[in-house]
Amino acid sequence: MIGYADLSVLLTTRHFGRKVVFLPCVGSTNDVARDLARRGAAEGTVVLADEQTSGRGRMGRRWLAPRCSSILCSLIFRPSCPPEQFSLLTMLCSLAAADAIEQQTGLRVALKWPNDLIICSSLESGWRKLAGVLTEADVFSERPAFVIVGIGINVNIFPRDLPALAPDATSIFAETGRWTDRTHLVAAFLTEVERRYELLKTGHSPFAEWQARLATLGNPVQATLAGEVLTGVAEGVTEDGALLLRTPAGTLHRLLAADVTLAPPAGVQADGQGHCLVGR
Repeated sequence: MIGYADLSVLLTTRHFGRKVVFLPCVGSTNDVARDLARRGAAEGTVVLADEQTSGRGRMGRRWLAPRCSSILCSLIFRPSCPPEQFSLLTMLCSLAAADAIEQQTGLRVALKWPNDLIICSSLESGWRKLAGVLTEADVFSERPAFVIVGIGINVNIFPRDLPALAPDATSIFAETGRWTDRTHLVAAFLTEVERRYELLKTGHSPFAEWQARLATLGNPVQATLAGEVLTGVAEGVTEDGALLLRTPAGTLHRLLAADVTLAPPAGVQADGQGHCLVGR
């Protein structure tokens, strides 16, 4: 398999990654995985690509990555839980990716609500986005027939190429100065996904761990949704993944979807990209 030739040798999983569809270039790995799932592909099927021409993130954004630089991956789940609980799959995949990156690179990875993996060394440096997760489901008879979880991880992208991707983008190479073997990282990720998914099927929710890893909580944030901008403190999250944001007026908002960035606390200026500039 070009690009991930040794993956089957490295895997210790029983299901996830045992069926892999590798495409050197594809519009979207989520679209390919959805088509496979509709045609009956088994749970645990993985779609990998070296390049995406129409990769997408949340809220209609494009997911850009130089060819052969990143992990572009989609997984097929066929969960028995009701639709209102499939956000747990986003949580467990985010945690699995964070764990895999830490195991393979030593980086300390945090999560930003609702679906980003970030490097957050200090308030002054802001949040640097390392990876994103996008979950999509086909629902039949009020139950998800299948769920696709897509993930994009910036791996071997040079610092000079990051501004073209996003103002706050980073990569494993930019953070460590070292080249990372993508095959080993994918194998570690799939191992963590399967371990956590088996726990979920026994009733063990990833919510508490996901909540504890959210760098968003307790911070002043700015949330943009449907043209409205809310500023306040991220007080907590609910078990279905909603963010609880309290505005300065004391109103508590429950947000299921929004674009969230750091907002400057009193006396601190913002640079317009979600970074807080202290003492400038």
